[in-house]
Amino acid sequence: SPMRKVIAKRLQESKRTAPHFYLTMDCQADDLLASRLKIHQAMAEGRKVSVNDMIVMAAAKALLAVPEVNASWHDEHIELFPSANIAIAVAIKGGLVTPVIQDAGNLSLSDICSRSAALVQRARDGELNTDDLAGGTFTISSLGMFGIREFAAVINPPQAAILAVGACEKRAVVYGDSLEIVTMMTVTLSCDH
Repeated sequence: SPMRKVIAKRLQESKRTAPHFYLTMDCQADDLLASRLKIHQAMAEGRKVSVNDMIVMAAAKALLAVPEVNASWHDEHIELFPSANIAIAVAIKGGLVTPVIQDAGNLSLSDICSRSAALVQRARDGELNTDDLAGGTFTISSLGMFGIREFAAVINPPQAAILAVGACEKRAVVYGDSLEIVTMMTVTLSCDH
């Protein structure tokens, strides 16, 4: 399809022109999930915050704190962006789109939740417009809901990085000399070297 041709062209270009390197971490997610539960209990009926919404907020705050990652390489210079505009990967019939939550670093979690849900719904309904897809400075791709533990995503050009988020799952973890069962989530940052 025309969409798949564009996706293929852009991602091939990304792998050819951006020297990818990968940083993978296991994150303990028990506190994250407990916070999410408390937030749900305080929210209006029918509204929910996803783990991805919380990751969008954390990533946006991190990008503002470390602006060198919220950047783009242009043949002769690096462009630093003043806003953290987070693109979220959404699988749709026939391809993948990355609608953008504009200025996510200055939004509340509730606002991120609302905007994310609206963008995902418009993507699935085929109603995204050009503005919905423009201006992303960083992308988050989550496959955790499909049970994927870990993956490395291809950078969405002209961005400098993409975060691949795996599933939250119970694992046995060694702390000192003891073994504990905790909820872990593996994340991989694909970076333009």
